Amino acid sequence: MSFYVVIPARLASTRLPEKPLADIQGKPMIVRVAERARRSGARDVVVATDDQSIVDACAVFGIPALMTRKDHPSGTDRIAEVAEKMDWAPFDTVVNVQGDEPLIDPELIAATASLVSEEVPMATAAHRMERPEDIFNPNYVKVVLDRLGRALYFSRAPVPWYRDGYARDEKAFPESFMALRHVGLYAFRNDFLKTYSSLEVSPIEQVESLEQLRVLWHGYSIAVHITEEIPEAGVDTAADLERVRHFFNCNTQN
Repeated sequence: MSFYVVIPARLASTRLPEKPLADIQGKPMIVRVAERARRSGARDVVVATDDQSIVDACAVFGIPALMTRKDHPSGTDRIAEVAEKMDWAPFDTVVNVQGDEPLIDPELIAATASLVSEEVPMATAAHRMERPEDIFNPNYVKVVLDRLGRALYFSRAPVPWYRDGYARDEKAFPESFMALRHVGLYAFRNDFLKTYSSLEVSPIEQVESLEQLRVLWHGYSIAVHITEEIPEAGVDTAADLERVRHFFNCNTQN
């Protein structure tokens, strides 16, 4: 199996200005993400951006970066532009790794990429939730699977609804199924990236504000890798950035 990684990175950020260029032990965050992605065994790792300063920062550390249009509505559209420019084969797998995940597990990237096939053109990841309160947290996206490990639905609501258990106790934890939290990592078959960009926005994705629901709405399958390890959180705030800096300070080999 071979795959490529594309890391979309926009300079604009409301909560953490110029986040991709934030210094983490002498290197910009976007470079740290790319270095982790390279450990996954990807054939190539490319940063997709709309700002020359990110291209320049990546060049200092030997990370390929391409300028893309500024008007892309999503990161998926941005990586689709890169895949087309790189002229990768239709059957190649392209993984979208977020640019604010400097602690992403390389093995998680590879495992997710391995699920993509002609029959299942998209894959993502999830992990089991262990606290009842997480199921009710709307900031945690939940996913329900079928018997083949493919997504039936994604939601911010507590799904599936543990009817009898919650009727007795709202903190009851369902034991007959895995309550899964979605991990925002996506892998695509390259030819499906072009298809995805042409799909009409769906009502359910607008209601839930979850872009991946567009794929299910139009009848395509999404495979889900279940990881036993809870992934490290990404960087959204200044506090997150300090947490990641502390990690790298304590793990100089990373």
